[in-house]
Amino acid sequence: MLKLIFMGTPDFSATVLKGLLESGQYEILAAVTQPDRAVGRKKEIRRTPVKEVALASGLPVYQPVKLSNSPELEELLSLGADGIVTAAFGQFLPGRLLDSVNFAVNVHASLLPKYRGGAPIHYALINGDEEAGVTIMEMVREMDAGDMIASRATAIEDSDNVGTMFEKLALIGRDLLLEVLPDYAAGKIQPQPQNPAMVTFSPNISPEQERLDWTKTDRQLFNQIRGMNPWPVAHTLLKGQRFKIYEAEPAAGSGQPGQIIAVSKKELIVAAGQGALALKTVQPAGKPKMPVADFLNGLGRSLTVGDSFEN
Repeated sequence: MLKLIFMGTPDFSATVLKGLLESGQYEILAAVTQPDRAVGRKKEIRRTPVKEVALASGLPVYQPVKLSNSPELEELLSLGADGIVTAAFGQFLPGRLLDSVNFAVNVHASLLPKYRGGAPIHYALINGDEEAGVTIMEMVREMDAGDMIASRATAIEDSDNVGTMFEKLALIGRDLLLEVLPDYAAGKIQPQPQNPAMVTFSPNISPEQERLDWTKTDRQLFNQIRGMNPWPVAHTLLKGQRFKIYEAEPAAGSGQPGQIIAVSKKELIVAAGQGALALKTVQPAGKPKMPVADFLNGLGRSLTVGDSFEN
């Protein structure tokens, strides 16, 4: 039975770890994940999803702030693992660790060589791609640049957002890894190099990218909003205050970009550079997320046609 170290952090990673554990084909020696973080308004310390799965399965858990030159690294090197599996871990692996095992593979949520980096699902949605996918690749000393072992695609629907795509791709990544890892570890699969001419990157979303530009088309704004739902969440300004938009959809209408062109107890439509957007789920400054009807029947009662969101 192959002995593995698993490295990952969010729900995507936890799904892959569960698959490895439930397969019964591997001995998981340890789970390595990011440190627990304070989340929400109350800044409660929350365990990472991978840590939750690992503890429930009785696995040793390591949470180095930085793996390189850490005491945790020395302990991992002493475990005698055959291989490493990573999935959305969030740190580079030290060369000493890569050199200590027979193989190291990563479950990456894009169809490489497209979207190397930390936010591939976000960019696939923001850019209006028709499909996304998962690539199983070899780990090397360059971000997501290893040879590709296998990949699998799935369609992106208009109803999808970052959250739904993470769920879909986590299952695809889990199943694909379980299918190919035995043959890969046995030397029966020859990984294929990535085409350098096809490489694109998906760096983490910056605060500037979260801001909506109402001069864009309704479709571009729709993709940006769902490409940041449920995190980091697209926003605009209303009367000088941040106004988050979780869900919206293209709508008929026209007007000055950012201008409200229709408002009622249940409907709020805003003009884009081309077309318009019907807002569906919003979060005014200092308030919880809510359906737009709740906003319009409360804080938004004073809004009228002609009022504008700021670019």
